[in-house]
Amino acid sequence: MQIKTSRKSGFTLVEIMIVVAIIGLLAAIAIPNFVRAREIAQLNSIVNNLRIVEGAKDQWALENKKGTGDTAADTDLAPYMKNNKMPPTTVVGETYITGIIGTSASATTPVKLGTYAASSTVTLP
Repeated sequence: MQIKTSRKSGFTLVEIMIVVAIIGLLAAIAIPNFVRAREIAQLNSIVNNLRIVEGAKDQWALENKKGTGDTAADTDLAPYMKNNKMPPTTVVGETYITGIIGTSASATTPVKLGTYAASSTVTLP
């Protein structure tokens, strides 16, 4: 004698809702961290570009026997930059201000990056 048992396989609606809720909770936790990490990476790239600009200013000043207070134009610094391009490739559309020899270069960002508000100036630490 054979006993037939009918078993329906699959997930119930409650189980599916629990899985969706867990995925939603994990996404709500992870997405702000991804945004923050992207902003910090962009800010680090801008600071690195500022270091490169500072190096180009120093090299230009040494080779041309210039001292503190002299001003280097972007065309003067271009040969000391990658691909002979000044300003460096922008990250978020920032503008670089080289300034005079002896002062730090700065960048003005159009968007919020980390603790810097939109339209704020980033300088080397």
